[in-house]
Amino acid sequence: MKKSHIVLLLIIAGAVGLAFYSLQSSETYASFAEAMNEPDKTFHVVGKLNLEKEMVYNPVVDANLFTFYLIDKEGQEKKVLLYKSKPQDFEKSEQVVVIGKMQGNEFHAKDVLTKCPSKYSDAQTQQVK
Repeated sequence: MKKSHIVLLLIIAGAVGLAFYSLQSSETYASFAEAMNEPDKTFHVVGKLNLEKEMVYNPVVDANLFTFYLIDKEGQEKKVLLYKSKPQDFEKSEQVVVIGKMQGNEFHAKDVLTKCPSKYSDAQTQQVK
C-alpha cells in the first residue's frame, strides 16, 4: 500500500470518529421530565411562557439573572433561571426554547431562543392568496 493511501485511510477514520463524537455530545430536544432524568446533560426544552406567573429581572441586583416559568410540550411547568439579561419583547414570544440543564426542580438556562409572532396579520395573509 502506498503512503498516500494509508494517510487517506487515517484521515477518513479520524473524520468518522469525529462525527460519532459530535453526535454523541450534541444537545437534544427534550421535556422537563427527560431533562430531570439526566441532570448532567444539556437539553433544549421547547415550551410556552406562563404569563400568569411572575417574571423577575432586576439589573440593579444581578444583571445576568432573569427568572420566569415555562410550560413544556407535555404540560409540565418549571421555573427557569436564565443567566443572561432579559430578552427584548420576551413577553410577546409565541414559543420559547431554553438551553441548559436541570438542577433540582429548576431549569438553569445558559441561553434562550424565542419565536415572536409574525408581523403580518391574518387579514394581510388572506389578501395575498
